Amino acid sequence: MRKNHSLGHEEESEEINLTPMLDVVFIMLIFFIVTATFIKEAGIQVDRPDTVTADTQDDASILIAISSNDEIWVDRKERAPQELRGVIERLHAENPKGSIVIQADEESTNEKLVLVLAAAKAAGVTNVAIASDN
Repeated sequence: MRKNHSLGHEEESEEINLTPMLDVVFIMLIFFIVTATFIKEAGIQVDRPDTVTADTQDDASILIAISSNDEIWVDRKERAPQELRGVIERLHAENPKGSIVIQADEESTNEKLVLVLAAAKAAGVTNVAIASDN
């Protein structure tokens, strides 16, 4: 009888405890989620004009898209021209070192592009670029 009792004890000690391994996996998961950079999108696909020369913009924190029918999209939402300055100020406050990239469709009017540029200037953002295809 004593022998059976000791066998039961050995079976319990042979089990592998996965709790520490799961703790490490969850900590690594949290680390990667916190340190990951997320891709920002304006909200619509635009047909950008072709250019001869272009520079890459690495620190773009605000993407603004102007569609072919002159809709302005920021942060995956269509925005009215009146609320554009406030949205730019809020997004720029989140990342003051970032820049604005405007993705204007080939068919959009210059009036909307100038309106977005004026809103960016009024919001205090000086680093503004216009996206194009090479």
